[in-house]
Amino acid sequence: MLIVSLVAASLAALLHVYVFVMESFLWTTPRVRATFGVTSDAQAEHTRGLAFNQGFYNLFLAVVTIVGVVLVAAGGAGGAGSAPEASPAGTALLVAGTGSMLAAALVLLFSDRTKTRAALTQGALPFVALVTLLVSSY
Repeated sequence: MLIVSLVAASLAALLHVYVFVMESFLWTTPRVRATFGVTSDAQAEHTRGLAFNQGFYNLFLAVVTIVGVVLVAAGGAGGAGSAPEASPAGTALLVAGTGSMLAAALVLLFSDRTKTRAALTQGALPFVALVTLLVSSY
């Protein structure tokens, strides 16, 4: 189960890096504008700074999560039953990163029901990572 957790967390982090690139560097492109429901060039320019900042939030969540994955994986190299207990810092970072991703998805879901698909996309992998991490610790 731990491997499933690490794979799900890694995929969630990669998704957040992708969103970082879209929000911070590609915000005004037609494809990204359509993805986020930005309907005009003026709206895209007006919200560019907010999107840039939000993109970095996504990047930071990805970094925290990947560092957690690396620490847990390195701690698990000691043999059977050694992880995640072998790396409390890695486990804490995994929970912080994926937990924040899941919490953000829930905020999106409950604040704007028209964004249900985006919220499920954003929250599914972190949810899997957290549940399988919990199961693997017992």
